[in-house]
Amino acid sequence: MTASTLPHPPSDDREFEFSDHDFQRVCALIRARAGIALAPGKRDMVYGRLSRRLRALNVPSFRDYLDALERNGGAEWEAFTNALTTNLTSFFREPHHFEQLHKQLEGLARERGSIDIWCCAASTGEEPYSIAITACEAFGTMKPPVRIIATDIDTNVLATAKRGVYALERVSALDADVRRRFFQRGTGANDGYCRVNPALQALLEFRPLNLLDARYDVGGPFSAIFCRNVMIYFDKPTQRGILTKLVTHMDDQTMLYTGHSENYLHAADIIQPCGRTLYRRAQAGARR
Repeated sequence: MTASTLPHPPSDDREFEFSDHDFQRVCALIRARAGIALAPGKRDMVYGRLSRRLRALNVPSFRDYLDALERNGGAEWEAFTNALTTNLTSFFREPHHFEQLHKQLEGLARERGSIDIWCCAASTGEEPYSIAITACEAFGTMKPPVRIIATDIDTNVLATAKRGVYALERVSALDADVRRRFFQRGTGANDGYCRVNPALQALLEFRPLNLLDARYDVGGPFSAIFCRNVMIYFDKPTQRGILTKLVTHMDDQTMLYTGHSENYLHAADIIQPCGRTLYRRAQAGARR
C-alpha cells in the first residue's frame, strides 16, 4: 500500500474507509461526467453524500462502489451526479438582476410578442419562479407572453422544482403581497408549506440538461439567459466551452445574467459586459 492510498485520518470514526485514492477517483469521475472540479476541502462533503449511496445499495466500501460505477453504472451515474451537485439557492437571490429583468421585459413588451427566457441551473426552482414572478409583475398579469425553460443536471432537484412546494420559511423574506398573489398556503397535513400558484407554474417548462453536453436542445434565441453561480464549479477552459455554446442561443439583444463571483475576463472574445454581472455576446469581429 502506498502513501497515496492510505486512508485520510478521520476526525471521528467513519462507517466506511475513504482513502486519498478513493477521493481522487471521485474527483476524476465527476469532472468527466459533469465538469465539476472538486477542491480538496470538499472531501468531507463527498464522503457524507456518497456514503448514503453505499448504504442504500448495501455496498461495503467506496472502492467497491466506484468499481461498480465504472464497470456498469447505469442509472447509478445519475444518482452519483445528483449526490455531488451543490444546490444553494433562494427566491430573488441577487435582487438587482430581477430589477434589471423587470426593466428589460418592459422594453421587450413593446418590441416582440412572445419572450423566451432560459434558466440554465434551475436547482429546486426558486430562481425560475422568481423570473416568472418578475414577468407577471412587469406585464401586470398572471399570463404574461413569456415562456421560461428551466434546466438542471440534477433530476432530483428538478422534480422538487416542478412540484413547486416549499416550506414557509423559504418564502418568509418575500413581500407579503407577493406571497399572497403567487403562493397558496397549505392547511391541515400541508400546514407549514406553500405551493406556487398554478398560473405561475404554467409559464415554466422543466428539462434535464448537462452543460457539458455537445449541444443544448432548448431552442432560442432567448431574450434572457440566467446562468448564475454554476460556472464557479468549472475551470476556465470548461467555462469557455460552455459560453461558446450559450452564445449560439443568443442574439445581439440577449442579456446573460451571471453570478456575483463569476468573472469572464478570459472570455472577452465570447461575451462582453454590459452592466453589473450582465453580459451580451461579443460582436462578430471579436468572436474567434
